[in-house]
This record gives sequence, structure tokens and C-alpha cells, in this order.
Amino acid sequence: MSSPGPSRHRPDRRRAVVIGGGTAGMLAAAALSEYADDVTVVERDTLPDGPHPRKGLPQARHAHLLWSGGARAMEGLLPGLSDRWLAAGARRIALPTGLVSLNSQGWLRRWPETQYVIACSRNLLDWAVREQTTSHRRIGVLDRTELLSLEGGADRVTGVRVRTDAGRERVLGADLVVDASGRGSRATRWLGALGVAEPRREEVDSGLAYASRIFRAPPGAEDFPLVNVQADAGLPIPGRTATIVPIEGERWLVTLSGTRGGRPTGCAEEFEAFARSVRHPVVGELIGPLHPLTDVVVTRSTVSRRTYFERVRSWPEGFVVLGDAVATYNPVYGHGLSVAAQGAVALRAHLAARGLTAPGLAGGVQRAVARPVALAWQLAVGQDVLYPGATGPRPGRAATLARRYVERLLLTAAGHPGAARALFDVMTLSAPRTALVAPRVVLAALRGPALPELTGPPLTERELSIVRGPQPTP
Repeated sequence: MSSPGPSRHRPDRRRAVVIGGGTAGMLAAAALSEYADDVTVVERDTLPDGPHPRKGLPQARHAHLLWSGGARAMEGLLPGLSDRWLAAGARRIALPTGLVSLNSQGWLRRWPETQYVIACSRNLLDWAVREQTTSHRRIGVLDRTELLSLEGGADRVTGVRVRTDAGRERVLGADLVVDASGRGSRATRWLGALGVAEPRREEVDSGLAYASRIFRAPPGAEDFPLVNVQADAGLPIPGRTATIVPIEGERWLVTLSGTRGGRPTGCAEEFEAFARSVRHPVVGELIGPLHPLTDVVVTRSTVSRRTYFERVRSWPEGFVVLGDAVATYNPVYGHGLSVAAQGAVALRAHLAARGLTAPGLAGGVQRAVARPVALAWQLAVGQDVLYPGATGPRPGRAATLARRYVERLLLTAAGHPGAARALFDVMTLSAPRTALVAPRVVLAALRGPALPELTGPPLTERELSIVRGPQPTP
């Protein structure tokens, strides 16, 4: 998917370079296209022409959720994107109406919609973003091109040095360089070569592995809910989860996960048994009658990692890092795409307020990018570090109290619509974490659930019959 890119001949043109052609990079390019004359996306892989797998994104074979906070951010950058997804077969699933979920404190009720999730394969999600972004006349793509280094010095980044697949090296000058190259980013090394101080890094490793398989959805399952059984980090046992995500093509993408001592394997014969072994067997029961369309794929490299670029003193002008290049999370929580989208929105907001070449722009953007990162990080690692064998900083007293409050709120949400609304607003990155301590929410948590605990998954008789088939009349 190579394109020649915008013109590079006029020295007075405002130029931007984006490192990485994944979703984060494309969203950054979309934000930049409003304020730069030329935007060049540098990507080492060959970008596919349709909703197909990409070599540099093996995790695309597992379940990915785009929460409403991220979907709104993407739609703001690329108007009409949601319609493009839905026309290609993605589903907009109301939350919690279209969700059957067992959290650490019990089954959630399917209250009326407060938020939503876009459900489809990662390949489709990325392709729609890529197709719409690259149609912009100011955006060009250099794929099969390796990023070698940043150009400039400790005070300012002035461009990048790249090497094409033909072995030719060249320098691309830029007023702003955005690193959106994902979890494999070499930003710290590139900056160090320019004399920039090394930022602090934090890692939490729960030992998570996850396995996925695609099944043919049963007839009549067009509106089937998303089904999710979560682990309880408060128990001294490995954390196991099972999730069914309806995706395009009348298929169900089923992803299982487990921490040290309880990981799923790549053995097809063990897949359903693992799904039945989590805290409730509903996912295993639902997929039992179904026909698998793929083999089982397994991924084990899932360390949560955050780099505190925003805390580097004397941050260089002309360089910004966003998306997974800043932080990666346990994929069970599904926050990576939404955080990347909100980072790109923060970039656009600063460009709108100050312009591409304003002094201090890069540092301001980096601090703004850190805000959605911090929320997703708190939601993820506060649980992950509790699993047996997990490594990383142990939670302090304040973090422990916050976790206990959230557990109380989860319990309350199962029987209180107001508490559920607050939780989904924050979980979908549609509201700040402070929404959980609004007076009315705290009061609800103190009082506890207003309705009795559900004893099983809130599936309707019709939904159950879709999977089980017609039952004989007694």
C-alpha cells in the first residue's frame, strides 16, 4: 500500500512525519492533516489493501473492543468512520444492555444503554481507519521503510532518517515527528542518541497468556450479546477469563486468558474445557455446539509497560509519542485503541490552539497524552499485580483503598443502575476516574445494591434457544 506521499520540494511547507502505520499512526496523521501541508507515514510492514492480517500485528487475531470513549474520539477525527465500520459488518453493542458479564463481584444486570462498544475483528477496524485516512490528499505513506534514527538534537527533533526496502537511506525533514510505532517503539533509544534524559519506566507482568479461536455463529444470532466472564484478582488463584465477541461475517471470536499457573494452551481439544473452567462455564457451554472456523492461536508476551515521557525535563521540541509507544496494557481490559484515539484528539486540540511550530507544543501534547494513559493504567495494573507470581510495584495504602472502593462499587452496580452508569462511563473512557467519587455514586456504594444478586448469566430464553436449538416439547 505504498503511495508517493505529498510534495517535498517547497521549503516553506509545514511538514509532519508519523512513525507507524497502525491505527494510532493513522489517527495521528488525520489530526496532523488539518495543520500540516504534508504528512508522511513511515511504516516498516507492507500495509494490506483490505481488512486483512498485517505481519507486525499478530495480536490482531485476538478479541479487540473499541469502547465508546475511543469510538467517539475516532469519529471526531474521521467523520463517518462509524458508519463505515457498521456497513462492513461491525456491530454497535449497547452497554450494558447487550452485555452478559460476570465481574469480580457478580453478574451485571442488562440495564438500559449508557455507553456502547464497537465489536468487529481488529483487521476490519484498522482497515476502515487506514482507508479513510490515506484518502486525504495531504497524507502519504512510505511502507516497507525502516526508521533508523531521529534527526536534530536534545533541544529539537528536526526529522527522521529512514531506509527503504531497496536499501536506500534518506532524511525526511519535519516540523513535528510523532512516534506511534506501538509496543516495539525505540523512542527511548532514539532520544538517548540525541542526548535526551532517559524517562522512567514502569512494568507490571501478571504472566498473562491468551488464546483465541473463531467459531461460526449460530443462525439467528445477529443481535447476540457480548459475553464475558472475568477473573477475581482478590482470590489467591490464577486469573482466568473467557470472552465471546460477535464479529463480522456471522462469526464469534472467542478469547481465553490466564495468568501464571492457569494459562490456556494452543491445543484445540482443550479450548472448550478451559472456557468451562473459568468462574462460570457459560462461554464453554455456548461454544460447545458450534463449528470452529480456525485453529487456536496463542500469545504470551503481554507485559503492561508505561514510559513516563511527560516527566522528562527539557522535552525536545518537534517530537511526540502516543499510543502503545507510551503504554501497553493487559489486553483483557480493551483500552489500548481508545487511549490511542484520545491521544490523537489531544494532539489535534493542541495543534488547533497553538499551531504546528509553536514553542512548547510537543511538551504540552505529551502531558495531555498522559491523561487518558494514566486512567487506563490505573484500571489495569491495580488488578494485575495481585495475581499469583505477578511482578511489579506493589500497591500502596491509597491504591489498596481505591481498589476496595471500586470492588464495592462493582457489587453495588449489579443492583443499582446509577452505580452501573458511573462504572461504564469510566470503563469506556467516556468520563474521568473522578466520576466514580461523585457524591451520588459514593452514596450508592455506601448503601449497596438495591436488588438481589443474580444467580446466573442474564441470558434470555430466546438467546439460549439460538445456541441450543429448538427443545423437544414435554
